[in-house]
Amino acid sequence: MLELTVMKTTACPSFFFDPAVNRREFLRAGALSLFGLGLPQMVQAQNNGRPKRAKACILLFMWGGPAQQDTWDMKPDAPADYRGEFRPIATTVPGLQICEHLPRLAQRAHQLSLIRSMTHNNVDHTKATHFLLTGKPPPVGAMSDDWPSYGAILSKLGRGHGPLPPFVSMMPVVPNGSPRFVEQSHGQGAGWLGPVYNPMRIDADASLPDYRVADFALSAELTPLRAGGRQQLLRTLDQQVRRLEAQAQLHAMQTHYERAFSLLAAPEVTRAFDLSQESPSLRERYGMNIHGQSVLQARRLVEAGVPIVTVFWPNDGITNVSVYWDTHNRNFIDLRERLCPVTDRAFSALLDDLDQRGMLDETLVVWTGEMGRTPRVGQSVVGGAGAGRDGRDHWGQVFTSVLAGGGVRGGAIHGSSDRYAAEPATNATQPADLAATIYQCLGVDPSMEIRDRLDRPVTLCDGQVITPLLR
Repeated sequence: MLELTVMKTTACPSFFFDPAVNRREFLRAGALSLFGLGLPQMVQAQNNGRPKRAKACILLFMWGGPAQQDTWDMKPDAPADYRGEFRPIATTVPGLQICEHLPRLAQRAHQLSLIRSMTHNNVDHTKATHFLLTGKPPPVGAMSDDWPSYGAILSKLGRGHGPLPPFVSMMPVVPNGSPRFVEQSHGQGAGWLGPVYNPMRIDADASLPDYRVADFALSAELTPLRAGGRQQLLRTLDQQVRRLEAQAQLHAMQTHYERAFSLLAAPEVTRAFDLSQESPSLRERYGMNIHGQSVLQARRLVEAGVPIVTVFWPNDGITNVSVYWDTHNRNFIDLRERLCPVTDRAFSALLDDLDQRGMLDETLVVWTGEMGRTPRVGQSVVGGAGAGRDGRDHWGQVFTSVLAGGGVRGGAIHGSSDRYAAEPATNATQPADLAATIYQCLGVDPSMEIRDRLDRPVTLCDGQVITPLLR
């Protein structure tokens, strides 16, 4: 598959649009109809008589699988080898306790909705992500067979305005950050909907002093007139090549070039990616680290009109520690020192920042991983990767996802796990139910009919909206 990198430099990581498409796919994706619907039907399908609850979504994806019983679903009365080392602390919601290493979020619990009964049957990181990013079970085939992610659906629905793309994925690359398991995760892109709807992926480290997303500024040598000349040259070359040979992917490449020039020429794009416009104190509130500054970048993007931004937890390149939230060893050390403090700071700062800007009611924030961790410390499971004496293995049977902002009731708890945090005790919640709720909050009817690549009618989402969590 061809990957087009736009204006990539060695000095700073660039963004790139995911693989180009053949002409037939492009023409099909760019047709005036949506899944076989005309414009009036499209609008009706989106709204279905319901007011839009949120204009944008920021999805904070804690890749690796956070331990539910060591974060949001403490089990202080369980045996020691189940409850672990951490203590629960009180929150602003009477009766609700969370981990002692999430103190800022404890003070903002009245803004959060916790789903403590998430469940599915897959313990493979790269496959389980498909459940949480699409609401559908993972496919057997390649990533091109994936169900379209939330962002791809919103892109197809025509969400967003201005030159910025409708779907952005923050996936920073850092030195020594291998292995890059997150890049192999299913459900992160457009799947069978076609690569035209894949996200703009940002791989730059927003915490660096010289952070730039490619070169969103015309150099002194490249005037707007010369840029326009290069754009016209590309069109001319394209026409000549098309006469000479039917090169299947050229048209899609031209689309990406056109998009790149639009981004390059738009001052609002430059501003959206210029974190130096934020005060040093605000940047510190998010945390001067890769994740914290990525979350701040996500806020700036939705403020500039991007409908959905996914922020993947980065592999920070530190050796001899857990990779992402995948705490097979050093579970308590890494949660205490590296994982919980960073997410506590960034997530709480995002809530405050959105609220102070009057954006929280119109921005849905979702915090989730693709699974949880084993109930017992040191427990290994079939299909997992094992666990050391101080670690927890993969566990899909129960985990916690958190919602806040647009359309969501704060201070709510949906479902519960058993006394060992091993299975749902009440209101078992499938990823499809979370997906339906996300779509509902964004004003998209989860039961709308769409057409797959074989033009067969399929339902966008099979889950049930979790109505007790909605305002």
